[in-house]
Amino acid sequence: MPSITDRAVEIRFLVDSNAGKLARWLRMMGYDALFFNNIDDSVLVDMAFKEGRVILTKDTQIVRRRLVTNGQLKVILTQSDDPKEQLRQVVKELKLDCRLKQFTRCLECNQTLVPRSREEVKELVPPYVFRTHVQYMQCPACLRVYWRGTHWQRMKKELEAFARDYAGEQK
Repeated sequence: MPSITDRAVEIRFLVDSNAGKLARWLRMMGYDALFFNNIDDSVLVDMAFKEGRVILTKDTQIVRRRLVTNGQLKVILTQSDDPKEQLRQVVKELKLDCRLKQFTRCLECNQTLVPRSREEVKELVPPYVFRTHVQYMQCPACLRVYWRGTHWQRMKKELEAFARDYAGEQK
């Protein structure tokens, strides 16, 4: 079985309800991060094991499970309540690439976004957005449309600042 840090294998996550905002940050970075608000620990552990996902949680009971203690399942017990600190911990522990696939997943439902032409989204975006933007992505599941507006620019700046800070920590 490949190592969790083997770059040929994309790391996928299952985020517990006590670390929900972390899932959105990981999705912004392009990582597959499932999130369940109310899920029994046994179901969470079983799903993560079957799908080869890393569990991200603040729940100390999960790290005591046999699949975790015998090394069959990777769990990161997040130390902070702050989502950015949680992200910093996960990136550091797994040596994640912060820039590789940014903004390729739906922030709401985790699906991989697909490119859409202006004409395909004409009726789905505000008129001003349609007039001022040419590049669009859409979630095939929830049909949410994304474009590179001010919200995207703000998120991009935050991710870039995070990547710079993280790179500085590594030196």
